Amino acid sequence: MEQQIFTNEVILSWLQYYAKNTTLDLEHVKMIDITKKNKNVIPTVEAHKTTLVFTNAGIKDIFYRLWNAGLGECEVWYNEGSDPSGEILHQQVKDMIDRGINASAGMLIINPNARNTAKIGLSNESFQRGSIHYVGSEIRAIILNKMAVDPQDDLCVIGGESIAIEAALMAPEGSVIAVEYSQADRETLEDNVAHFDLHNVKIIDHVDAESMKDCPVPSLVFLVASASTNQELAYLTSINPNINVVIYTLDFRVAATMQDTLRSFGFTDIDTIQVSVAKLGSRNTFKQEPAPWIITARSAQSN
Repeated sequence: MEQQIFTNEVILSWLQYYAKNTTLDLEHVKMIDITKKNKNVIPTVEAHKTTLVFTNAGIKDIFYRLWNAGLGECEVWYNEGSDPSGEILHQQVKDMIDRGINASAGMLIINPNARNTAKIGLSNESFQRGSIHYVGSEIRAIILNKMAVDPQDDLCVIGGESIAIEAALMAPEGSVIAVEYSQADRETLEDNVAHFDLHNVKIIDHVDAESMKDCPVPSLVFLVASASTNQELAYLTSINPNINVVIYTLDFRVAATMQDTLRSFGFTDIDTIQVSVAKLGSRNTFKQEPAPWIITARSAQSN
């Protein structure tokens, strides 16, 4: 079956169809075209009460994935053809898990329980178990705040698995290049990408021209400081002299010398903070968690 291109004219025709045939308020509808790459359906539906999804035929498990993500109570409005005409139908997602998409079309998904706030600092229990020891959610929330991710950002995340997942959720119109040197960590990250149904994450095993030749040029990099940091910064600044940086380290010596390292690559506005989190335990005593340094820097050319 020929794949349909959802032009402005086609999109407007679907909006008119639903406006004429439903009493739904389309003023704040969120539109997403999943015929294009890097589009995340589940996070979009979770965050919006009304989502207009444009999709091609041949997707067999979209309603099962929505149901599996806890969105079974959402209501889907659709028709049986590829054109915005004819009878309009509606069912809850939980009653459609055995259906697929058999025609290129637009469908409305209504989520009465949509949250209108971004997911920042997810609980570690939200992630898939595997080889990865996740940073605490409170510290992750601070890191994401420092990253200041925009919806259309293209990001590079090196050694920060849960950061890559949350950044992908925050940049639904952008992308995340996730770099993991360990095969076991790459496999766990792949499990998380599937678990969150993300389509804007590309996992690679190295930072160099060959590994990143088909990747978008990132505007920001988050990295866990390591022996490869200088090589990573050298390559990333060579492809984008305006790139901004957020660095995580538990090593005081690395934190102390990182300003000089960053200046050597042309970075300015360098800021270093230490984050300390203590949690009250069962015996009414506080347990201190590892206290990392978080270093942010802007390229001099981006000022």
